[in-house]
Amino acid sequence: MTHVLSSFLISAIAFLFFFVAPAMAVGTSDGSSAQSTTVNAYDEAKAMVDEGNFAAALPKLVSLTKTDPQNADAWNLLGFTYRKLGQMEDSSKAYLTVLSINPNHLGALEYQGELFISTGKIEEAKANLAKLKTLCGTCEQAEDLEKALKSAGA
Repeated sequence: MTHVLSSFLISAIAFLFFFVAPAMAVGTSDGSSAQSTTVNAYDEAKAMVDEGNFAAALPKLVSLTKTDPQNADAWNLLGFTYRKLGQMEDSSKAYLTVLSINPNHLGALEYQGELFISTGKIEEAKANLAKLKTLCGTCEQAEDLEKALKSAGA
């Protein structure tokens, strides 16, 4: 009986090792595999943006938003990158996408407000500031947008 039980356990372990483990490694049941790839791509693009290398970050961010279309942070960074490259229409579309994913995305509300300022839409920027103050009080995003409005004479 012990021999039969041992054979069964060895067979069960072999089955798990050869058939179940590979399926788990390829799949994303917990999201870690896909999330890890997304995080790495985002971190690489963010580092480029932080260095001011917007042109190099742009294709990475476009690719990232295609592979992970619900990644609000990637869309926000893409909007920022477009804005820094002077592509205001694309920037606006990216911020609208962020805010459709997460209407309370603090970074997008700030950056969209700054886009509004640069395109002369001061009232829209003020509306973003009011929403930021409602959401987070005197958080960094609200303070930065308020400073940008003051610098624009609004």
